[in-house]
Amino acid sequence: MVDVIRLTRDENPVAEAPREWLVTNGLGGFASATISGAITRRQHGFLIAALPAPLGRVVMLNDLEAEIERADGSTASVHQAGRFVGFTLTMGLPSWRYEIDDLTIEKSVVMPARHNTVHISFRLIGAERAVRLRLRPFINFRRLEAPVNEPLATGYTLAVQGRRYEVTAGPELPTLRMIMAGCEGATFTADGGSQREGLFAIEEQRGYEAHGRVWSPGYFAAELRPDCHVTLVASADAWHSIMAVTPEHAREFESERRRRLVAMSAPEARSGVAGELVLAADNFIITPICRIADIARAHAEGDDVRTIIAGYHWFTDWGRDTMISLDGLTLATGREAEAKWILRDFAHHVRDGLIPNMFPDGDTKGLYHTADATLWFFHALARYLARCDDQQTLSIMRPILKDIVRHHLEGTRFGIKVDPRDGLLVQGADGYQLTWMDAKVGDWVVTPRRGKAVEINALWYNALCLLAGWLRAADDSEAGEIAAHAERARESFNRRFWYDKGGHLYDVVDGEAGDGENGDDASFRPNQIFAIALDHPVLDEERWAAVVDGVRERLLTPVGLRSLAPGEPDYKPRYFGDLRARDAAYHQGTVWAWLIGPFIDAWIKVHPNDIETARGFLAGFEAHLAEAGIGSISEVFDAEPPFTPRGCIAQAWSVAEVLRCLVKTAGPVKTA
Repeated sequence: MVDVIRLTRDENPVAEAPREWLVTNGLGGFASATISGAITRRQHGFLIAALPAPLGRVVMLNDLEAEIERADGSTASVHQAGRFVGFTLTMGLPSWRYEIDDLTIEKSVVMPARHNTVHISFRLIGAERAVRLRLRPFINFRRLEAPVNEPLATGYTLAVQGRRYEVTAGPELPTLRMIMAGCEGATFTADGGSQREGLFAIEEQRGYEAHGRVWSPGYFAAELRPDCHVTLVASADAWHSIMAVTPEHAREFESERRRRLVAMSAPEARSGVAGELVLAADNFIITPICRIADIARAHAEGDDVRTIIAGYHWFTDWGRDTMISLDGLTLATGREAEAKWILRDFAHHVRDGLIPNMFPDGDTKGLYHTADATLWFFHALARYLARCDDQQTLSIMRPILKDIVRHHLEGTRFGIKVDPRDGLLVQGADGYQLTWMDAKVGDWVVTPRRGKAVEINALWYNALCLLAGWLRAADDSEAGEIAAHAERARESFNRRFWYDKGGHLYDVVDGEAGDGENGDDASFRPNQIFAIALDHPVLDEERWAAVVDGVRERLLTPVGLRSLAPGEPDYKPRYFGDLRARDAAYHQGTVWAWLIGPFIDAWIKVHPNDIETARGFLAGFEAHLAEAGIGSISEVFDAEPPFTPRGCIAQAWSVAEVLRCLVKTAGPVKTA
């Protein structure tokens, strides 16, 4: 059974990381705020709709103020005058309870799957009398990543059609539709419109514009009785879609959908922390409604389209994150069909031997500045085929994979090519950050890592080995040539990457300073772990233990691996401040949760009979589910205790790799 997360205080366990809730709709849209009710981010709101290009995700319903009317005609805010009793996350769905006067009021939020609609419901708990409830919506249409002081519109129009209310701001923008449900005699008072200016505290902390205005057309009022819910339905969908699902049915359908998700997951993932992460995983698997052409093409082929949002609140779908996350988010959760759709869609977007690094919000075309995402594509496909033995998909992929390898051998965009002298993969172009350590501020690439990066070459060898095997199985004459490239890369890797003085692997060889020792970077980073962790380890086995022991000693924390070892010249213990300060620390010590996955893979290869210790490396994440993004795992953490969660409150590869490893370490290790 999936655990229920209950919080009886709205204070934050770590003052610098306010606890936040998140509900998503399977399209990339969502609702989110702090559990205290404060709107502190530009991406907070009760309805962030995911819309076709060129709009992308748009903040539509920014906030909702709830008040009760007292007998003397005065009003009292439920959130401010009421006493917070508790917050509960049940099957991934949030609810709050407040005590105000002699009443206990519960609020809950549901987003029906695949709808740009939110249901915000209120009910009385244990009361014998009714109370008049007021709900005032606050609006400021704004693209998700736009500063809080840059609205999409300068004026709004309210239209009333019976009990239906529409807010519009011009023909190019969506319409916000609202209706009160679950009660008789609901009214709306248009009080001439009012504005409120707010301080977005986290935006201020992060060095962005922090003051913004929202507008309210008036307020709804309804009698809240002990025997019924009162629900404000707000939506960017058409009225026929809104009215097709009542609030009662929406909660029933969504609860049942979530129960099915848990039931169809791996047996080891149906309860406890793993069960919570199955529900967290669902937040990231979406239909990319922005890319209508992709959906139409896939439907014409008899498929569907899915992709993976890299993180909430601000990421879109990134190729690297998608491929790393695919195993944990889809295969550990029994969603193999969606894994296939993801792989086929990215294969359709291959250009010049590369899959997209990311799709910008509101755009239909990908950006391709990545040296590793395409190599992770081989890894994700291999994990899928090991689970499904889908020969039809493999037959579609073989010519694409052969073309990818050809482009890498001959050279493709951004200086990505095999060095003919040693068979190792080199990458780098001025002004670009092509590995997963991709922080950039203006023209400053913080960790350029140009040259031959250790994980890039581990991935390259793994991709060549996988392709050679798939070609041999198909009696393809090119299998031997691909295997020869793999063997040459392996021999060169072991000769060039071992840093004998430090007893570990170089992070980059033949870097920006030139070939040979002057261009070698001996910084102690987690990237070396991939030389062991991947399905086809490129590092000679006699050196595995030294690397794993070094990483455990210098990089391992309760919530992942540091991105740089303490004591290194560029080490930063804290990820905090404005954009420049944060990016200066992003990969210079900051802990990344997703790296626990490859570390555990490598650990088990060195210690195959010590699964209990491997399982123990995951223990720190249980307490984290009640921090930051409740029920999910953050993107990054400070490098030193108390390991304050930072960055996105819910990150796909963080959830995916912890969930995958919870399943992997729950029973006997399955050998390949």
